[in-house]
Amino acid sequence: MEYKAFVVSEDDSGSYLGGIKTLNIQDLPAGDVLIKVECSSLNFKDALSFSGNKGVTRKFPHTPGIDAAGEVVSCATDDFKAGQKVLVVGYDLGMNTSGGFGEYISVPAKWVMPMPVAMSAHQSMAWGTAGFTAALCIDKLLMAGAKKEQGPVLVSGASGGVGSIAIMLLVKLGFEVHALTSKTADKEYFKQLGVSEIVSRAEFLKSSAKPMLKPIYGSAIDVAGGDVLATMLKMIKPGGSVACCGLVASIELQTTVLPFILRGINLLGVDSVELPLNVKQDMWLKMASDWSLPALLDQCQLIAKQQLADTLQSMLNGNIKGRYVLDHNLAG
Repeated sequence: MEYKAFVVSEDDSGSYLGGIKTLNIQDLPAGDVLIKVECSSLNFKDALSFSGNKGVTRKFPHTPGIDAAGEVVSCATDDFKAGQKVLVVGYDLGMNTSGGFGEYISVPAKWVMPMPVAMSAHQSMAWGTAGFTAALCIDKLLMAGAKKEQGPVLVSGASGGVGSIAIMLLVKLGFEVHALTSKTADKEYFKQLGVSEIVSRAEFLKSSAKPMLKPIYGSAIDVAGGDVLATMLKMIKPGGSVACCGLVASIELQTTVLPFILRGINLLGVDSVELPLNVKQDMWLKMASDWSLPALLDQCQLIAKQQLADTLQSMLNGNIKGRYVLDHNLAG
């Protein structure tokens, strides 16, 4: 059976181009569960795969899409039934396994979880890996003792997927949130998210060479790494924490032990990819209930497959904000 997919290929000049191609289900990787994909979300890893980043995707042609929400077509195990609504988030999907930018995926049963009853496919992909990562960051901060009385939470990459959802969820939980961003002109957008203060990234980094800085923030969430994370660590109040989940700026971290031994702060690593399935399921159920964000879908833009190339390029260029969801049923 044939289906449509957004496929990234390398041309003779070494450039990478993405376009819609007709593929056959028989060419999908061997897997326990065949899923008809309704929606996928756009994440920075998808943009990296689209750009030909070999640290994300080793071989091309390739279909990105690290998230997928859809319906089971068939299952070789007793785990799922045909017609069941399911999610696949993380693991190797969309990295080196054909991902959710195709109308069908074939994956191991251990990657698949039932769709939370309270969520639709569109709602689940409005969260996607970005929202799931944001929720994990906040969960880690809370487990480390973060309280709203300790002061504002600083969120980097505030206009992106992780950052915007982290802000919405922190505000829902009663925290004051400051947005660290280069898009300081988007005041109305950040106001809608519930941000109390916008922090210019350029101004923020001006004092980064100092060994310690005035403690302002009770905790922080960082998607950038590099100088952004190093500067954050110097501005956390005693006993506070930083949840680190990204490398948009750099994988390097030049810091000292001073924030850790003088203020006793915590640097918390957050992985959303290789978590045990039961841990993922528990968090998704929490996102669908106590931590639900009814306004999240309103912050998302639905796009068709034909819009993927332009949107992914805009993501690489840092020119988008909020969440984008691919709907396979939308005409381009």
